[in-house]
Amino acid sequence: MTPPTLPILEFILKNYKNFNARATRDALIAYVRHIESGGKMFWALAGAMSSAQLGITLAPAIRAGLIHGLSVTGANLEESLFRLVAHASYKDFPDYRYFTKEDDTKILEDRMRRVTDTSIPEDEAFRAVEKYLVPMWKNASTAGERRFWHEYFYDLIQRLEPSLHEGDPDACWLLAAARKNLPIVVPGYEDSTFGNIFASHVKFGECSASIVKSGIEYMAAFYDQYRELSSGSGVGFFQIGGGIAGDFPICVVPSIKYDLEQPVKPWAYFCQISDSTTSYGSYSGATPNEKITWDKLTKETPMFVIESDATIVAPLLLSALLEYKQHPEAANVLLSKLS
Repeated sequence: MTPPTLPILEFILKNYKNFNARATRDALIAYVRHIESGGKMFWALAGAMSSAQLGITLAPAIRAGLIHGLSVTGANLEESLFRLVAHASYKDFPDYRYFTKEDDTKILEDRMRRVTDTSIPEDEAFRAVEKYLVPMWKNASTAGERRFWHEYFYDLIQRLEPSLHEGDPDACWLLAAARKNLPIVVPGYEDSTFGNIFASHVKFGECSASIVKSGIEYMAAFYDQYRELSSGSGVGFFQIGGGIAGDFPICVVPSIKYDLEQPVKPWAYFCQISDSTTSYGSYSGATPNEKITWDKLTKETPMFVIESDATIVAPLLLSALLEYKQHPEAANVLLSKLS
């Protein structure tokens, strides 16, 4: 029987020797070892990773049990749904660096919303989803129901008829997460297109603001979710970018320890991918060492910072992890050669 090939894992192990490449390799190896020991991994997604189609590798990683919880911006949450229902109507702009203000005004007039080199179609995405979500909000207001922001999206994406899928459902991370009922926090969800749409219906008196649970309630629920995730071999933290998507959930450890005054396991792993240098006070987040002083990480925590483009690095890492998950014995043969 021909042994399985693991081309991406083998490529990384063979070629990624120094600098950001080495950090990528070492973060991958530590991720594999953590999962092998029975540990779990929590991901934080900033930026516009859903519009960049990270779901192509993120969704199968969720299905494979490589990701066990998520913190995402409101934009990443809704844009995963947009890609599913409106993929064929997206337009790409590879020459965006050379656009004039007039070029972008033309995109506006075409009812597109540009995100770097691609764009979200207003009518096929925003307005198409709006006609489903708004009635859900109104019904919840009438019934006096309260749910977390992501729960409305979890409900909607699973109720959508497959005939409404323009994108590949296997590449939709939100659908994969909803089917697993993955623990998720969406801090600052108000700062998103549908956060704005929701606010407008509250202003009109058509919906009650109280039907969406608050960020404080997200943290209160996350206390219990973290305890469950960190049981056994613990839970690691894998962060893309900076901002609230990463800052909010990583604080759960010191908050349980100092605010609840209860015992808690520290994060068992930390890795951040950012194309902006992490530094003290930086938008892209503090360096891992600084996080030690806030009791978010410890001196024993495996720590990695990859200063590169997450749209390049994350799919490589996820693809290599999927190869490991599919063929663990062959993967361990490759990894043993590094010892």
